[in-house]
Formats: sequence, structure tokens, C-alpha cells
Amino acid sequence: MDLTLLVVLVIGLALLFDFTNGFHDTANAMATPIATGALKPRVAVGIAAVLNLVGAFLSTEVARTISGGLIREGDGGVQITPTLILAGLVGAIVWNLLTWLFGLPSSSSHALFGGLIGAAVVGAGFGAIDGSVLVSKILIPAVLAPVTAMTIAFLATKIAYALVAKGQRGGFRRGQIFTSSLVSLAHGTNDAQKTMGVITLTLIAAGFLDAGSGPPFWVIAACAVAIAAGTYSGGWRIIKTLGKDLTSDIEPAQGFSAEASTTATILSSSYLGFALSTTQVASGSVIGTGMGRKGAKVKWGTAGKIAIGWLITIPASGTLAALAALLAGVEPWGVGAVVALALVVILGIYLWSRRDQVTHRTFHQPQPGQFVRPKKRKGQT
Repeated sequence: MDLTLLVVLVIGLALLFDFTNGFHDTANAMATPIATGALKPRVAVGIAAVLNLVGAFLSTEVARTISGGLIREGDGGVQITPTLILAGLVGAIVWNLLTWLFGLPSSSSHALFGGLIGAAVVGAGFGAIDGSVLVSKILIPAVLAPVTAMTIAFLATKIAYALVAKGQRGGFRRGQIFTSSLVSLAHGTNDAQKTMGVITLTLIAAGFLDAGSGPPFWVIAACAVAIAAGTYSGGWRIIKTLGKDLTSDIEPAQGFSAEASTTATILSSSYLGFALSTTQVASGSVIGTGMGRKGAKVKWGTAGKIAIGWLITIPASGTLAALAALLAGVEPWGVGAVVALALVVILGIYLWSRRDQVTHRTFHQPQPGQFVRPKKRKGQT
């Protein structure tokens, strides 16, 4: 396949992944304010979309971790080809959509890392992966970040309920607008950069950019728009899991504490160049608030399913990407077959999701004092 056409295909798939990342991770910022009624669902995703767009322009440290760190550079340049990157993106996209279908808040970031690793191993061997970057920038944050966020959220919730009287806690509902907005901004500074890094890596591998280059402005802008569009589309299944199914009856003080904890953890990691999972951080924060409020209940069965998803995301997306890489390596039709098969799978997942839709209407809750006309039964006039 012509190299330029291949690069265009990879960039298109990268932006599609960025879109799925957006709707997969909307819940990180907006599940709790929607659950508490602080923001209406459509308003919430609109705010998240705008702030993800802005956040994508604020930093490129995480992008450099991916484009110049995870995959080693050898004598002939970076040890991964555009074909292998395409396979990695296919693995990440399919895994993102499968977990979305089941409402599982797994990590889009780890799906991407797993996809790149699986494809690189098939095409260039285990030596293509920089183990020190994998451990220090990805695996260690994967363990520490959710635990840190959980601890901070737990303490913040305890402090909020101890210092603020019951009759004055309504202010936390207004505060959630600010803290959830900060999470969206922080999400843009971390997650949008991962796709920037992949596109930059592709351009370096194809010889269009020099090794060590940062993402060009057009790459930053394209990724910002893609993740913002995905964020605005909703991702209601995962919002339902984090906002309703993980802890019981989230209150505004809990939501405020969870969002503040999530923001602090993500921004710190973005500054240090750690490519962490914002989904893990947000889930850890929600669990921490459930543990911190007296009378609240963490649904540990749901939490366990989420934890299993965290554990298997990298190997699962890596396996899918490895299979795609093997097929893509068959000349001359392999790449076209991978793209066609991926589109069929994506369409199949979408059609399956239509059987049991979750939309913004799922979260409609009458405000206190709002009169709701009861439905008439058959036979009544």
C-alpha cells in the first residue's frame, strides 16, 4: 500500500480512537454532577466537550511520552511501522467499544498502550518496547493513581461532612459545576495528548517528522476537536455505571470531593508526563467518597467488575492488536482487510447497543418540589 495513503488511514483511525476516548471518558467528569442533579445531562456533556477542547492545547508532555518514549528507537529509527500503529489502533478502538457496550469504565489509555505494545511485539519483537518507560510512566501510575485518588476523596469527604452543617451542604451542588469543569479541563490535558502522540509517532515512523519531534499544531487541533466531539456525544452507559451503579445515592458533597480529587491527581500526572488512566482515577475517587460518607454504600460487585476490566485491558487490547498486525502483514491485501473487518465489528457493536439504549433521558430526575403528572392507566378518563 502507498505510504501516504497508509499514513492517512492511520491518522483517520487515530482520530476515531480519540472520538471513542471522548465518549468513553465523559463519565470521569460528569457522572457525579449528573447523578446529584448539579447539572442537566446535556449541559454537562456540553461543558465537558468545550473544556476538553481547551485542555488539549495546554500541554504536550504526555504526547512526548508516547511518541518518543514507549517505543524504542533503533539504528533505522523508531521500531514500529505505520502498519503496526494501524493494528494497534484497531485493537484499542474495538476494546473501547466492547467495554462501552457493557457500561464498563475501563481505561481508554491502557487500551491504546496495550494496542501499541501488542502490535509492536508482533512486528519488531519485545525489544521494541522500552520497559523502563512502560513501568515508570504507565504501570506504576496505573497502580498508584487510583489509590491516591481514592484516599484523597475519602479524606475530603470526611472533612466536608465534618465541617459543613447539613443545612448548608447545598453549596456543594453549585461547587460541583466548578470541580467537574476542572476534571474536564484536566482530562483534555492528559487524554487528548495520547492520540497526538500516536499520530506524531506515525509521522516519525513514516519519515515525515524527525525523531524526537513534538506534535505539530494541526495534530494538536485535530485531536482536540475529535475528543471534544466524542465527549459531547455522551457515553451514557458508562455515566450510568459511575454515577448510579458504583455507590448508592451520591450526594453533592461527595461529588465535589470526588471531582476535586480527580482533578488534582490528573493535573499532577500531566505535569510529570505520566500517561495515567483518568477512568481509574475517577472510579477510585467515586469509591473513596462512598467509603467516606457515613451511611453510603459502595457496590463492591460493580467495583470488582471494574477492577477486572482494569487488569485485562492492556493484555486484551494487545491481543486484538497482535491479531490485527498478523493479518495486516499479509501482502498486498492485509491492511485493507484489517480496516474492513474493523468497520464491520464497529458497526456490529453499534447495532447491538441499539437493542438496549441508554440516553440522557435515563438520568432525568424531577427537581424537589417539581410536580410530575401521574400516568393514566388504561380505562381511566
